[in-house]
Amino acid sequence: MLNKQQIRYCLDKMAEMFPNAHCELVHSNPFELLIAVVLSAQCTDALVNKVTKQLFQKYKKPEDYLAVSLEELQQDIRSIGLYRNKAKNIQKLCQMLLEKYHGEVPKDRDELMKLPGVGRKTANVVVSVAFGVPAIAVDTHVERVSKRLGFCRWKDSVLEVEETLMRKVPKEEWSITHHRMIFFGRYHCKAQSPQCHVCPLLELCREGKKRMKARGEQVGRTE
Repeated sequence: MLNKQQIRYCLDKMAEMFPNAHCELVHSNPFELLIAVVLSAQCTDALVNKVTKQLFQKYKKPEDYLAVSLEELQQDIRSIGLYRNKAKNIQKLCQMLLEKYHGEVPKDRDELMKLPGVGRKTANVVVSVAFGVPAIAVDTHVERVSKRLGFCRWKDSVLEVEETLMRKVPKEEWSITHHRMIFFGRYHCKAQSPQCHVCPLLELCREGKKRMKARGEQVGRTE
């Protein structure tokens, strides 16, 4: 496990590498972000953005999603994985938004998690990106990077990863750290072919050292 100083170094390096890290789901209001994040489960942001380009022209508010049949909505998001289930959840959450929240997306994470299809990660993304509430949403990238670098333990659950990061990262940096770790995982420390040989964090990374050793390469300082 990395100590406080080493974690600080990692966070600063990620900030240097990805100074413009941000939420890549295209949206123009909290409601569109909520729909996009629900659609993004087990799916790439790029594909979601492709689908929502037309979707958000057709559906502007919760009422619009309820004005069509479930089959029609399914067709509109058909290219996205788990589209049947997601269409069902979207209609249910729109119904709930109208009945419980006057058609507005709640700003509270616990209230958001009451909506169908909205888990802790989705709720964290929405409160953080849409409302500026400090939060760390642990997706596959954040979890992978945290465990590879040794911010937390391999056996930690997603919730334990989130709690560990919340303890070890200053609160005012939670949201931006979430985005930087996603960019780091998505474009550099990839699941299949991480770029260990050019990684500025290699000397601190237990996983990277193991990978380099397995490939017969020496671990030395990277420029």
